[in-house]
Amino acid sequence: MLPGNRVGRYTIVLPNRPEICSTSTVVGPQEAQGPLAGDFEVRKTDRLLGQSSWEHAESHMLQEATGNAIRKAGLKPEDIDLLFCGDLLDQITPSSFTARELYVPFVGLYGACSTMAEALALGSVFIDGGYARYALAAASSHHDSAERQYRYPTEFGAQAVPSAQWTVTGAGAALLTSGGETPRPCPAVTHVTFGRVVDLGVKDSSDMGSAMAPAAVQTILQHFEDLGVDADHYDVVATGDLAAVGHEIASVLLAEGGLKLGGRFVDCGLLIYDRQQQDVKAGGSGCGCSGVVFCGHFMRRLLQGQIGRMLLVSTGALLSPTTYQQGDTIPCIAHAVAVEGPSAAGGHRR
Repeated sequence: MLPGNRVGRYTIVLPNRPEICSTSTVVGPQEAQGPLAGDFEVRKTDRLLGQSSWEHAESHMLQEATGNAIRKAGLKPEDIDLLFCGDLLDQITPSSFTARELYVPFVGLYGACSTMAEALALGSVFIDGGYARYALAAASSHHDSAERQYRYPTEFGAQAVPSAQWTVTGAGAALLTSGGETPRPCPAVTHVTFGRVVDLGVKDSSDMGSAMAPAAVQTILQHFEDLGVDADHYDVVATGDLAAVGHEIASVLLAEGGLKLGGRFVDCGLLIYDRQQQDVKAGGSGCGCSGVVFCGHFMRRLLQGQIGRMLLVSTGALLSPTTYQQGDTIPCIAHAVAVEGPSAAGGHRR
């Protein structure tokens, strides 16, 4: 028998409705030139950010975003009970170095590009269960540090294929607290669905969209089935970084599964860049992709009442340079977080 805080097979209900009381975003120059530039709090003009390496630059972004989110809530680092944080680099060093600077209890995460939703989901569960009063969820990525680790040295200037994606240079942080703790209405997390690993045999590390789309579809279909709601339940269903190739595949697979979302179905990797004006191939990717788009663009729309309910579904490809160079296929995962804005009438229908 499932416990009372579960609905369906894989979805957790959060009856205490943890609130997102503040967010912060830091982005690089490419992101600052895209269509969502006005939604980002800090926009850098230099990918090195005045640091000695791209890896140090990523750590600096993440430290700035987490520090800003804490300060905007009127808090200090010592008020934070738990930090849930992750990135793309070996041993998640940007996250670990950020935790070192904040000096708070730290849960390091690696879900590849699904990490932002994973952090939000775990932080919300801890808040809802009464195990923390304040939990900080954060994720980061950097185009040049990721290129150096996963593909070629950035200085090499390798030509990307059309299906390749541009890793977002950015860090997003969201501060979670108990429902009713904040002096003003804030978006609330109502449900989370942790995904399962899906691997349909894709081996091309330059085609993450095709690899990740089936995992996103599985989690979305499972979430809607668990809740027993229709396609119009959410105003927006946003995947993390399927980009052009994966988004098209996911749209077809969702329709075949009986869920036709139409214009409600969007992708952070397609929103963050202008693919006609910016040479980003299929679109954006990276932990920072859904991190900055959710914490910046979607949080603004939730707070302004332009969105009542949304489902964030961050998607991740769980590969490494070692595995794909050995010819292994690419396991993928997607986690979903349901968020309800202050303007949503009457709370959740279940």
